[in-house]
Amino acid sequence: MKIDLSAASARHPAARAGAAPAIRALDLQVAAGEQLAIIGPSGAGKTTLLQLLACALPPGAGVLQLDGQSPWQLPRAELQRLRGRLFLAPQVPPLPPRQRVVTSVLAGRLPAMGTWQSLRSLFYPVDIPAAFEALDRFDLADKLFERVDRLSGGERQRVGLARALLSPASLWLIDEPLSALDPMRARQAMDTLLDAARERGTTLVTTLHQVDVALAHFPRIVGLRDGALAFDLPAAEVTRERLAALYAQHEHELDGPPPVIDEVTPASPQRVVMHCR
Repeated sequence: MKIDLSAASARHPAARAGAAPAIRALDLQVAAGEQLAIIGPSGAGKTTLLQLLACALPPGAGVLQLDGQSPWQLPRAELQRLRGRLFLAPQVPPLPPRQRVVTSVLAGRLPAMGTWQSLRSLFYPVDIPAAFEALDRFDLADKLFERVDRLSGGERQRVGLARALLSPASLWLIDEPLSALDPMRARQAMDTLLDAARERGTTLVTTLHQVDVALAHFPRIVGLRDGALAFDLPAAEVTRERLAALYAQHEHELDGPPPVIDEVTPASPQRVVMHCR
């Protein structure tokens, strides 16, 4: 899916009335099938930008076009169909705690399902092998029938990402996908997302706090600061000086978040057997 933003501004949904826009007069063009990472300090507008691209909120000013269409000028039914081609993965995936993992992953297909098929899938998962394969790419195949509330935070985050692999979307918008992952899992997850996007020709836009991961994995880097575009460059041209300017007064964020110690899924209690002699 092709993205065209022209002088676009947007306010965060939770912002108070009269608050300054989180995104200000932003110009951004993304070709169909391209992969790019968005970096910048906290409060730069990264999440708001993804919500704008996901048609979760309209631009307060300027123009957004997806594949040449202005979403907010479409009839409601056509807007809903367009949203079915978009996949937004928030930093904390909205997974019902008592739901089985297989059902949560297959929910990625809901935009392509009719009402009856969607309801049936809640009780009788329709394509268990596809869910298994998606989870396997994130090294979670053994959690297929586990309950979501039995998973660690990192496992839940990877389940949320596995949904993308089953989604019919042609634009993936992934917000901070590595925040609950240790470095090894972070590399695996990033490689999996990029490989799957290339295989399908899907456009991938990701926000990242881990600058080193962004530079190592993405050919194009967009820097945001205070809601405005600081730079839009090939990764090889993003110098230490540019990063220092982007993260000025936020230097502690430049090296990324501290290493994650993921909580361990609690083991089932073991039965103690007493032997009398």
